Amino acid sequence: MQVFAILPAAGLGTRMAGPQPKQFLSLDGVPILIHSLRAFAAVERVTAIYVAVRKPEMERVESQVREAGFGDRVHIVEGGDNRQESVVHALAAVPAEADDIVLVHDAVRPLIDTATIDRTIDAVVEFGAAIVGMPAVDTIKHVERTAHGALITATIPREVVVLAQTPQGFRFGLLQKALNDAIADGFVGTDEASVVERAGLPVAVVHGSQVNLKITQPGDLELAEFYLHQRAR
Repeated sequence: MQVFAILPAAGLGTRMAGPQPKQFLSLDGVPILIHSLRAFAAVERVTAIYVAVRKPEMERVESQVREAGFGDRVHIVEGGDNRQESVVHALAAVPAEADDIVLVHDAVRPLIDTATIDRTIDAVVEFGAAIVGMPAVDTIKHVERTAHGALITATIPREVVVLAQTPQGFRFGLLQKALNDAIADGFVGTDEASVVERAGLPVAVVHGSQVNLKITQPGDLELAEFYLHQRAR
């Protein structure tokens, strides 16, 4: 059994309101994307890593990967117009068998730890599909959007809610079929798990961490710097 990692990194990151996509911003002097790649490269069971980026960025990422010393373990592929398309493009390049494992990870979650990646792999071996998630700590409200704002329609028990993170892992054949079916039906999921759930397949949850944050806004970068320095102590 082989394990492959896919990092969709073709997003524009508009919420950061900066001159370049957030995956290329510097975190402690190193591009965020490279931090994420290092986490997966540190896991012995990961055979190879595929990064999906926009065509104009491919040369820059190839250069960064060479400078970081990943050798031939990291491969660059052209991404799509959305996350789902980027994952599909990367899957097409992965030399996997149906029972092999594919992990999909947000390129802008640079602080994922190797222990969580290993637990995700173990969960996929057992269940066929698994994601990293965090229990909700705030009260969750279901709302109806109106012209005058959001109106609460129900309170959702926290014990039945998890906040999805990545990596999200699947048997290669399972994910590939679910994505092909979604494309045929014109369905675009918010993440890979939503596509697999749509196919009626069970997805397990591996406990995540607040440190595994997704960098989407300027303040997130400062928080990531803090966590990174705490980890280095």
